[in-house]
Amino acid sequence: MKHLNKDKNRVSTLVVKIGSNVITRSDGTLDVTRMSALVDQVASLHKRGLRVIMVSSGAVAAGRNEIHPTHRLDAVSARQLYSAVGQAKLINRYYELFRDHGLACGQILTTKEGFGSRTHYLNQKHCMEVMLAQGVIPIINENDTISVTELMFTDNDELSGLVASMMDADKLIILSNIDGIFNGDPSLPDTKVIREVPPGTTDLSEVVVAGKSTFGRGGMITKCRIALKVASEGIEVIIANGKKDNILLHLIDDAATLCTRLLPGERVNSRRKWMAHSHDFVKGVVFVNKGAADVLLDSRSAGSLLPVGITGVEGSFEKGDLLGIIGPDQTSIGVGCSEYSSQELQEAVGKKGMKPAIHYDYLYIDRNWIG
Repeated sequence: MKHLNKDKNRVSTLVVKIGSNVITRSDGTLDVTRMSALVDQVASLHKRGLRVIMVSSGAVAAGRNEIHPTHRLDAVSARQLYSAVGQAKLINRYYELFRDHGLACGQILTTKEGFGSRTHYLNQKHCMEVMLAQGVIPIINENDTISVTELMFTDNDELSGLVASMMDADKLIILSNIDGIFNGDPSLPDTKVIREVPPGTTDLSEVVVAGKSTFGRGGMITKCRIALKVASEGIEVIIANGKKDNILLHLIDDAATLCTRLLPGERVNSRRKWMAHSHDFVKGVVFVNKGAADVLLDSRSAGSLLPVGITGVEGSFEKGDLLGIIGPDQTSIGVGCSEYSSQELQEAVGKKGMKPAIHYDYLYIDRNWIG
């Protein structure tokens, strides 16, 4: 087995995202044969000593096949109904399959808002750490019964990226019904799978063809966006076909397996990883002058944001809340944890000799946090 990390004293952690189109048949029923095969592989990796976390879609699709409403439901009501019924069906099936291997699995239902609070974020991380320490396989899904607003995850690709980042995973494997990222339209005969994406790559939009799966919410554009961000944080990301036999074992053991590997950049510390994925939860915005923007964007040195470089403050926030940072000409710079409340920072704007508004250790530079 190929080494998953260079630190032999640290147990490797693997996050596996299983898409709806992997474990759902064309008629919407759960493909129990495929689920069983994937559980067999996860159990095998677990017995090798790897910490495996699953992010599994399929609840809504499973519920849709199980329940036939007596009258037409709006989209929100239908999603709530199908997910409530389907989640029970899905996790029960996983429970039975893992039990056959002498393993226990546990369910974690989460929401995007749960990642916006540092306290909630750490509570979720602690729960997964306890489960893994006791040999329990965490199976995570979005709580679709209450996640019915604009704050829903784009899809479980986004959720799996957040989980991989949270748990400082060594690899994130995204299983779909395709072999990887293609260098053009997959329907054309000359199009091939991109086997490796080098560290530092920030955009694959020129080669990605938009499209969605039958039962999922997302598509390849979403996968690429999430994968590139996670890889930039020092986690290898693999996009592969979950319908292929023994795909997980082949991905770990055989580098020649057909897939796309996004090679990792330098590892990012835990708090910065949280900030990198929390741009939807900024409580306020600070506007900075050119001098401050130049300091923050200078990769050669570590610079904090001082009140003297701030020209304006918007929003109501407390110390420790996330703030967006906007430079001259309304350019986005990144996000960071405020050392002041909004009232305190308003009073400190433009003043010299003040403590940092955002310390470098709690700053994440990302020009794309808006939207």
